Amino acid sequence: MIEEKISKIEARIQSAGAVSPESRAELLKLLAELKSEISAFAISHGEEAQSIAGFTEVSAYEATREVKHPELLKHSVGGLQSSVDDFEKTHPQLVALVNRIASMLSNMGI
Repeated sequence: MIEEKISKIEARIQSAGAVSPESRAELLKLLAELKSEISAFAISHGEEAQSIAGFTEVSAYEATREVKHPELLKHSVGGLQSSVDDFEKTHPQLVALVNRIASMLSNMGI
């Protein structure tokens, strides 16, 4: 299910006209890393992994919309960042990766 969500996010980014080729490439690279990190994480933290994947999907949707809604993007990115807050000590790579994705998506909405 998580791989399906990330594949859906990848497809959304691939088809988004509002995303520069450089940003698209960087986001797809980050999503590949996320897919790897979150698969291992999902084994021991299934619900949390679903939450991270879900907030990533919503954030990507808001960042790649043709008509931007800054408040919705801010809210979705905040949810994405909050979804990993408790794992900073135990899963630092996952948290750093999600923060990079959140920052990039947030910057795309400006």
